Amino acid sequence: MGAQLRVYKRRIRSVTATKKITKAMEMIAASRVVKAQRKVAASAPYATELTRAVTAVGTGSNTKHPLTTEAETATRVAVLLLTSDRGLAGAFNSNAIKAAEQLTERLQAEGKEVDTYIVGRRGLAHYNFRERKVAESWSGFTDEPTYADAKKVAGPLIEAIEKDTAEGGVDELHIVYTEFVSMMTQAAVDSRLLPLSLDEVVEETSSKSDEILPLYEFEPSAEDVLDALLPRYVESRIYNAMLQSAASKHAATRRAMKSATDNAGELINTLSRLANAARQAEITQEISEIVGGASALADANAGSDK
Repeated sequence: MGAQLRVYKRRIRSVTATKKITKAMEMIAASRVVKAQRKVAASAPYATELTRAVTAVGTGSNTKHPLTTEAETATRVAVLLLTSDRGLAGAFNSNAIKAAEQLTERLQAEGKEVDTYIVGRRGLAHYNFRERKVAESWSGFTDEPTYADAKKVAGPLIEAIEKDTAEGGVDELHIVYTEFVSMMTQAAVDSRLLPLSLDEVVEETSSKSDEILPLYEFEPSAEDVLDALLPRYVESRIYNAMLQSAASKHAATRRAMKSATDNAGELINTLSRLANAARQAEITQEISEIVGGASALADANAGSDK
């Protein structure tokens, strides 16, 4: 019994130490998700207004540009997948990877060749383990992305969209990331960044506001304006998606660590009950041995007196 009690006590100490770690990680994630939420809220107006400006330029001119003009037959597309560098976030990474794989299958079923770009070590490890080709990858900044990181990621994608498909370019650019809905809800989504669907943006804008898109005069030309807006648009959308993904990851980590902390507490309670039962059994056994010894001694003394 004594050996069993020592085992329970050792396990309780181990689980208690783990509980302290998960509780600390939960508190860290909770503080980070608040900061990430603020960054998402701060970046959203810029991305929205820039999209409105691009839409106004696109609808106000007949210029054919990769930003607003769809290819007659799209043969090659780029998919950017946003994951995290670290785990301990529940199904955060697996949901994003699953959404990217479903998008890739759908595009390939349409007869399009897919070039995959990945942000985050988790997504890259998943593709490398399955020996799938990755055009380019980035890591090391997924927890706290900056606009400079977004520019670094957007650079090769902009070059690809500006090239002809015969030279290794792409006709479309898609992005898969985890949208931050609330502290309890994060959803993996995919959207097409390029070419920009002007009709959808106009409908979305009109549904949210009664404002009419302003009219512009282009100097020196609408094409030059779109050339200048192309990198800004892609960078801002990628930056906003990276911030959404970071906020979602921190929320998922907080939720996973809270669950781990609660489970550790339940396990400690269970082990404590087992340890108490083992201690009680040990005490009972010791009392039984004392009583038995005393009874045997009394019987021996009674026999000697006779």
